[in-house]
Amino acid sequence: MRTYRNLLLEQADSVRTITLNRPKANAFDFQMIDELLDAIQEATRDPNVRCLLLTGSGQTFSAGQDITIMQQAGAQTSYGDHLRQTFNRVVLLMRRMDKPIVGAINGAAAGAGLGIALATDLRLAAERAKFIFGFTALGLAGDSGVSLFLPALVGLARATEIAFSNSPLAADQALAYGLVNRVVPEADLMPAAMQVAASLAAGPTRALGLIKRAFNEAMLDRLEEVLEQEAQVQEIASHTADHQEGIRAFLAKTAPSFRGE
Repeated sequence: MRTYRNLLLEQADSVRTITLNRPKANAFDFQMIDELLDAIQEATRDPNVRCLLLTGSGQTFSAGQDITIMQQAGAQTSYGDHLRQTFNRVVLLMRRMDKPIVGAINGAAAGAGLGIALATDLRLAAERAKFIFGFTALGLAGDSGVSLFLPALVGLARATEIAFSNSPLAADQALAYGLVNRVVPEADLMPAAMQVAASLAAGPTRALGLIKRAFNEAMLDRLEEVLEQEAQVQEIASHTADHQEGIRAFLAKTAPSFRGE
């Protein structure tokens, strides 16, 4: 296995665990995204990996894109092109991986972090976990596949409420909505997730991969198209006055004052 600056990798029998491990709530910078792409590709190719387990370090699964990194990149940065080169590729890799992926959601999953969490096949959540649309607070639209995964899992009305209100969804409510498969105490999360992953790894993984492929075709056949649509609308949203206000408020740690412009 390779070593990475922002990821921790472990191998237990045929289960590969990838732990997101970057200060500032496991928010992604450009290097971390590249590392996750590489780690997923390596796990896909490695015959010794029969199941992938994805989690986060500390108190947070992932806060999504590190906004300060995007600000440092400058006004010339295209949000649409950024998505096409980063999170869109991560989500497609995860869904096209012909091996099961278990998500151990240890804390808050927000923005692109929510998209990555929802791209896993089975999700176990710690009792403290929260699921946050996140983009709304920044005057942005959804991306990283959230526009498809969220309504597919919880229904259009609930997905719209979650996105429009930007209110955190607690773990028990996420379970009731069908967003996660199981909620467990924090101390039990990794043992429970590893038990599920080991059971899947011991199963007919070729068949599981084919089932995943068929489910993708049946339920997520427009994923690539939706990811591109997300990139286009996010590019539009990134040029609005509301987005600039959202960024200002985020950096100043104050409530935004949106004007619909």
